[in-house]
Amino acid sequence: MHDWRSAKLTEDYLEGVRGGIPLAETQIEVIIRIIKSWVPELHTFMDMGCGDGVLGRQLLQEWPDSEGIFMDFSQPMISSVKEKCEPFKNRSTIILQDYSEDKWTESIKDRIPVDVVISGYSIHHHEDEKKYSIYEDVFNILKPGGVFLNLEHVASPNPKIEKLFDEAFVDGLYAYHVRSGGKETRKDIAHKFYNREDKVLNKLTMVEKQVDWLRDIGYINTDCFFKLFELALFGGQKPL
Repeated sequence: MHDWRSAKLTEDYLEGVRGGIPLAETQIEVIIRIIKSWVPELHTFMDMGCGDGVLGRQLLQEWPDSEGIFMDFSQPMISSVKEKCEPFKNRSTIILQDYSEDKWTESIKDRIPVDVVISGYSIHHHEDEKKYSIYEDVFNILKPGGVFLNLEHVASPNPKIEKLFDEAFVDGLYAYHVRSGGKETRKDIAHKFYNREDKVLNKLTMVEKQVDWLRDIGYINTDCFFKLFELALFGGQKPL
């Protein structure tokens, strides 16, 4: 099975896929809007499954006095986030750690609780039982009033809606490919998308089910704040 620890898979995602995510800028705008409303004085946060730190770096820019923990289990991703967080190196703690392991929070015990936990397109690689456990762990490391926001790939309710997502994503990938000076056709991009090697790693779950889990755990103000077919931003707040 392919693994996100693979340097090639990491490079393919960062250079060829993420830039094609539809409405990516809007997703980040919604994240910033929620945090500004609910945690206006953001001091500390964690970016779980951070990749190259694209979400966490946005928070560091918006809140110049904040400090962030960037966590990923992939060494190639960690190398990338170190490079891209160089301007924020005095405000960034970068940790190679698998947050699905038991007692993973021990690796950040001196830096928790935090005001905000964010995650982008990472937790969907785990089975439902583990997802639920991760959401519990996040609840426990948040300060009272803290916010968890998960920007995630979720399941479609049926194949017809899944096809809408697939077509929209291929359109986004092709547009990004053209902007980047690529010469492949949309058919070429679609073939790569439908036969991508990381597809087998996805364990997709309906967003409604996951929001219900957050309520069960104890989060308040839970909701799906943004959704475009299989792309969803959902989360909640820890009670004061």
